[in-house]
Amino acid sequence: MPEANPRYVFVYGTLRRGGSNDINRLVPEPRYLGMGEVQGALYRIDWYPGLTLGGEEAVTVVGEVYEISPRLEAVLDEIEQIVAGKESEYFKREVAIEVDGRSVRCLVYEINPARVRDRQRIGHGDWILFHTA
Repeated sequence: MPEANPRYVFVYGTLRRGGSNDINRLVPEPRYLGMGEVQGALYRIDWYPGLTLGGEEAVTVVGEVYEISPRLEAVLDEIEQIVAGKESEYFKREVAIEVDGRSVRCLVYEINPARVRDRQRIGHGDWILFHTA
């Protein structure tokens, strides 16, 4: 049975289908809604990417949108190392993303801008393409 106030997440890196942290292998299982995109910059942090939203040199960053439970959101927060304060590796943002013609408010894990200094910027917005190239 769907949640009364469902939460959605936009995943763009290792949490994507086939990625090393594939969200579909996590418990409780999410429900796939479709593909989405945001404007931003994608960086290779290490074996995983980071996304900064917006910016003058923004590109279209592609990802997958899932409906998630509060329990799964807690698991994602742990994976993304969300902690209180400005030292967190990622910050949770809420962004409107179009999925199959409808706007969905999604959580997006945005990398702390301090973490992208001296990191390789990916010229396009698809981590899976970059990582498998």
